[in-house]
Amino acid sequence: MDQDFIIPWLNQISQDTHNKNTGNPSHGVSPGGACGFDFCPEWVLYVEQKWTELKTEGTERFCRLTDIDAIFNYGLSLIRPEDLNAFSRLSEKYSVQKSPERAPEFRQQGNLSFKVKDYTSAALYYSKGVCYADKNTEEISLCYANRSAALFYHGLYRECLEDIRRALEAGYPSHLQDKLRARQTACLSQLKKPEKSNQTTTNNQTPPCQKIRNTRSCISPGVTVYFSPEKGRHILATENKTAGEVILEDEAFCCVLIPGKTFNTENRHCHHCLSQSLSFVPCPNCSYVRYCGESCQKDAWQSWHRWECHIGADLLAIGVLGHLALRVALKAGQNEVKRVKKSTSEEDHVTCSSYKSDLPVKLSLGDPCGGISDCYHGNTYMSIYSLLPHVAQHSPSSRFLLAITMAMLYRRLQGGPPPDMWASCENKGVSGTWEPEMSVLGAAALRHMMQLRCNAQAVTAVMVKEESSMAVQSSSEIRIATAIFPVLSLLNHSCSPNTNISFTTGFQTDPHNQFVCSEDNDDHPKNSHSCVKATIRASKDLTPGQEILHCYGPHCSRMEVKERRRLLLEQYYFHCNCRACQRDLLEGSQKATENAAPGLKCVKCGKPLQSHMDGYKCSWPSCGHQITSTDVQNTLKALQSLLDKAFHLMEQHRLDEALKILKSASSQANSMLTEIHPLQGELADVTARVYATTGEWSLASSSLKRSIVAIQVQFGEDSIELGRQLFKLAQLHFNGVTFSFDSGDCGAALSVIPRAHKLLSLHCGPHCEELQELCEMERCLQGLL
Repeated sequence: MDQDFIIPWLNQISQDTHNKNTGNPSHGVSPGGACGFDFCPEWVLYVEQKWTELKTEGTERFCRLTDIDAIFNYGLSLIRPEDLNAFSRLSEKYSVQKSPERAPEFRQQGNLSFKVKDYTSAALYYSKGVCYADKNTEEISLCYANRSAALFYHGLYRECLEDIRRALEAGYPSHLQDKLRARQTACLSQLKKPEKSNQTTTNNQTPPCQKIRNTRSCISPGVTVYFSPEKGRHILATENKTAGEVILEDEAFCCVLIPGKTFNTENRHCHHCLSQSLSFVPCPNCSYVRYCGESCQKDAWQSWHRWECHIGADLLAIGVLGHLALRVALKAGQNEVKRVKKSTSEEDHVTCSSYKSDLPVKLSLGDPCGGISDCYHGNTYMSIYSLLPHVAQHSPSSRFLLAITMAMLYRRLQGGPPPDMWASCENKGVSGTWEPEMSVLGAAALRHMMQLRCNAQAVTAVMVKEESSMAVQSSSEIRIATAIFPVLSLLNHSCSPNTNISFTTGFQTDPHNQFVCSEDNDDHPKNSHSCVKATIRASKDLTPGQEILHCYGPHCSRMEVKERRRLLLEQYYFHCNCRACQRDLLEGSQKATENAAPGLKCVKCGKPLQSHMDGYKCSWPSCGHQITSTDVQNTLKALQSLLDKAFHLMEQHRLDEALKILKSASSQANSMLTEIHPLQGELADVTARVYATTGEWSLASSSLKRSIVAIQVQFGEDSIELGRQLFKLAQLHFNGVTFSFDSGDCGAALSVIPRAHKLLSLHCGPHCEELQELCEMERCLQGLL
């Protein structure tokens, strides 16, 4: 056998990149921070001081305001020169200016990485040099040329040729061009080979954008949007749907990349389409944004970056949600905002008087609504604007913070050119100045900011921490961007949803797509695709009349019912009464009556524990051992601390120390916890990874099987979590065959692969990388039989 697989180990224990408030990184915004937003803390304190300094009359007047235009204009009237100066000082630490001094430093760092054959790091450093260097300078040409070498060794020959072209166009020194020309010839030679011509992507590179299809939203036949006074707009199945079937695909109206601390997402993803790349092109005017190619660079500039560029530091200071809110308004344009505002006010009047029954009413599908009574608008700005802003649910101080923030952004935006699409022909004027009526921009952005608290969707991806010398590489599911999806926003929440979500980035198309699609609105620029698509699949069989439900974050497999309901009320303003909550509340009362304590056992005899007064008591009458709740919690905290310590030691490659701690923790856990307790699953998972890293495949698979027992109970037999664990188990067995020549592992792997394949297909679709790897493993193993 001539093939083995590097294992990207998806960690089971919580990472700092996850949303710890909701227990799931796959949706929305955590309710922490200032009113649930990610503002610069110093700015929040500044606005809070401004709020306290308002006179009683001003405070009372603001509290009475419910119209968003009036709220924005009131905030705008309070902006003073000293406020602008204070905000400028705060945003200085987020500078996005070009720096010809720093560009050579990044190039030198790239050279050091290149010397040790770390071509990924080298390419990323050269890209930073490209972004900080001034355009058409020798420095940027050197960065492009050096990066072309790193791309060549990655086998990215087309991208290498592009960088060679860019280097030459930027004025690459003539006395160095011979080596560059030789590399160019070598690339062309490689691309002529059939087996090499398609090798243009790696784990670090998403295929280049292909603008083939203009459709934005596709809804499966047998799925329809309905309206009822109780639920508002929602989506129902009108035909039977099988688990794994695609329900809808929705393209993000807008998205904003989230700067990442651990994985440096802003250096690895295109700031327009979010695709991963090693060959970025920069904005000509700022050092922050970068794109996977000239096409995305042009699209982003035309759509929003030409107005955002000069306030880039300000946008980083106010955070992703404020940035996204402004971008949505910029993209819509003044005429569209005015039309939608007028249409929405008329539609609200008709809707209130038309729906007199509690029964769901089917809404029209397709392109933008044909009449003011239609409530479903496809993937258009009307769909975004019509989402509830929940003005009354935001506290007065929260509304004040949002109003002042957006008013400040509006003032800062006025320092640049007015958006052409915002200026009407009759009042544009020769000076190109910002007309007073353009304040509708700020009011629209404020509305979107209020909407995003409940409607922002996290775009997630599994990121691998690459270590070329390691057989096992750490990976985590992280948020790479925040987006707003018009149709996805219509899905209601369930703590036990019947759908799952996956994301694709870049421009892609499916020539066999049979869905009902909503085309681009002619009022929108044709080049303004967000390039980010959400795919919703049924995770369970659905019957006609069943509502399509999505999880907003708090999931019944990850969080207790009381905590879920508290978080949902805090962030989304509703009391969750889904079936999972009803079940858990009922079971909770039953468990209290039955004194059940799942996952805990007696340290004396090993029998299950029962709740007893302020602690626990052994269920075996002849034992009767008791332990306090405090002692149990202290033991669990101590075990978690040991697990965290072992994990960090493992990440530092101190494997012997990590294994010693894990064995001690497992011994302690076995005395009090049953095999289905989640902490047992986490301990077994980390232990399996340590063994895998040292090449002890049999011990690794045995440990992982113990983890799978706990994972299956916690998340369910059809969960993606179980699918990923089974995928890792298949990899362990495969490597056992490859490195240890253990024939038993061959049969074990072949028995695991079908189940892993089924679950990954169900949740991720037929084209995910894990499935391709499973198929390749299966092919190799069957060749041995």
